Amino acid sequence: MTQETLVVGIDVSKAMLDVVILPLGEVLRVDNAASGWRRLIGRLRRETVAVVAFEATGGYERGLLKALNKARLPAARVNPNRVREFAKACGVLAKNDRLDALMIARFAQTLPPRLTRPDPAVEALAELVTARRQISEDLTRTANQADHAASATLKRLFRRRLRALETDLKLIDLEIAKVVAKDPGLARKNALLQTAPGVGPVTSPTLLALLPELGQVAGRPIASLVGVAPFDHDSGTLKGQRCIWGGRQPVRNTLYMAALGAIRTKGSCFQVFYQKLIKAGKKPKVAIVAVMRKLATTLNAMLKYDQPWRPA
Repeated sequence: MTQETLVVGIDVSKAMLDVVILPLGEVLRVDNAASGWRRLIGRLRRETVAVVAFEATGGYERGLLKALNKARLPAARVNPNRVREFAKACGVLAKNDRLDALMIARFAQTLPPRLTRPDPAVEALAELVTARRQISEDLTRTANQADHAASATLKRLFRRRLRALETDLKLIDLEIAKVVAKDPGLARKNALLQTAPGVGPVTSPTLLALLPELGQVAGRPIASLVGVAPFDHDSGTLKGQRCIWGGRQPVRNTLYMAALGAIRTKGSCFQVFYQKLIKAGKKPKVAIVAVMRKLATTLNAMLKYDQPWRPA
């Protein structure tokens, strides 16, 4: 048995977990099921583990995360894009399950990630919010198909599908409301967020589910997580144009709609801020992004200090 502090990287697939333990270089392959989780945890409990890192895989990692947290092992769900870029920076262009696990472990060893602690209510809300977004996209797509269909049969089929999707959307909205109301913490945050201009019953649950860091970090990091923080593009005497990059697209799309609502709210500070930027010569798109950033940091402060929106 070694006394070294270990870093574990796991490549998660639907059926299997490929595991690499550094600095030992040990490789394991276990089932992505309760039996495999028990075997992995039994192996790791004999060691001092700094972090067990794995990528977000659309839900296949949820059982593993719960098992690791239950066993009180430090687990971290990392961004697949960052790991892939890290691998490229290391000169690793090939890709397979074992190599992916190694690169995840090396990524966590080099850039220690924030630990992930699952919240059952937030996870349930995130699943519903994601499903709602997908159904909304299906609604838009089906409505466009119905508009362009020449066949009477196709038009009838599309209308039938639209009615079904609209019913599904209403059911999901009801379920989202139940999940939020059932958890006192979520209910309190939801009520606070909806006091702000532009934030309604769609925006608020989306932020709570897909941006759980809201109220937990400073304003600049929350803007970066959303993807509305401007980044420098300077080199020597060159002063390049600032631009936004990255972030969580579903959150950013929702915040965009909320920002439009806030801008249209008569007399709100967001409307005044937007008009000031336009008068200063900023392009409308740039001004809207600035409002999104202001709205994100404002909502972050509201949750951080447990205070509702105050117009002043």
